[in-house]
Amino acid sequence: MGRVPRMSHADAHRAVRAARAAADGWARRSAGQRARVLHRVADALRGRRTRLVRQVVDADGVPHDLAERLVDTAAERWTRYAEQIAGGACAGRPPVGVVAIVAPPFGPLLGLVSVLAPVVAGGNTAVVAVSERAPLPALALAEALAEAQLPDGVAALLTGPTAELAPLLAAHPGIDAVDLTGAGEAAPGLADRSAATAKRILRSEGRVDWFADPGTARLTAFLRPAAD
Repeated sequence: MGRVPRMSHADAHRAVRAARAAADGWARRSAGQRARVLHRVADALRGRRTRLVRQVVDADGVPHDLAERLVDTAAERWTRYAEQIAGGACAGRPPVGVVAIVAPPFGPLLGLVSVLAPVVAGGNTAVVAVSERAPLPALALAEALAEAQLPDGVAALLTGPTAELAPLLAAHPGIDAVDLTGAGEAAPGLADRSAATAKRILRSEGRVDWFADPGTARLTAFLRPAAD
């Protein structure tokens, strides 16, 4: 089906350094500039629709029509966040900085996009441990990000064992916040590791409906207060 790199601890450290180096430049871009990049990501995903639908069917065993809906919603999610930030959803609130994300193992495209897009839209950079069981959609997304000219270091998608990558990212001193939505039963332990370095932590309770309107909760979760 494809070849997937097994990222090492050294790769993860390099990704965090790159995210840290890119953070200031991405944060300084205007909301309109970031929105234009997000629109390009949406277009790039739509250009890969046929391949992504096949990958989602293979990954999750869902019917073809449901896979089409999952892929279309993933593309639309980038557009939705672009519209939100262009409309002032982040006005006066600077980003947190570098965010580590443990992506959900199921929903390897829509779930991944739903946790990554709001982080990037808000002006943060991200390092993501993607679905270990179904990594191919993440590689297609990485291609789309590159085609959309997302600056180097703004989003790193790490493929490999989640049990190795997630603890490193959670405790990494170069990470400012963590999203443990996809961590499952490992979330409490990862939260403890994150708290030891005073990070902002986002955890989701129960099952997440990725089709639901995301609103602005995830977008604002990784923004500082206006007076901070």
